[in-house]
Amino acid sequence: MNLKLEEAKREQIEDICRLVNIAYRGEQGWTKETDLVGGERANETEILGYITDPNAHLLIAVENEEIVSCICIEKKDDNAYIGLFAVHPKLQGTGLGKTILSQAEQYASSNLKAEKYVMVVLSQRKELIEYYERRGYVRTGNKQDYPVHLNVGTPLMNDLTVEYLEKDV
Repeated sequence: MNLKLEEAKREQIEDICRLVNIAYRGEQGWTKETDLVGGERANETEILGYITDPNAHLLIAVENEEIVSCICIEKKDDNAYIGLFAVHPKLQGTGLGKTILSQAEQYASSNLKAEKYVMVVLSQRKELIEYYERRGYVRTGNKQDYPVHLNVGTPLMNDLTVEYLEKDV
């Protein structure tokens, strides 16, 4: 699969929101977190915020006129924060995620002059952390309580935490 990332547009907000929610909170795919977090992962207002924020770059991959992946890169100081990373469940395990992540990192270093990539991942998602470690990310030891205030879902367990992963450019 050889898809290229492109900047998301306003008219794609609903489709992006749907993709993120089925990837994170749907019933299929290995990246879902339905056993850890309930509710929607994203809403249209959040997606619009990323599209209109000059420091955020919401990128999508389209196949047959369907958005099959998205990833957001936010520039903060010299770092590129990578988030809202979703691959359609029907394409998980095909290598698409690895390709999208690699393209996003290249975008961040070329266009944003990032010196480090940073991700925030649920600490309890060991298989996801291992996936990122295989791609050069390292655990920083920085853990925090699940960010309920960001309205990205409700924890379904006590002591749910997120942790920071980093990768040098």
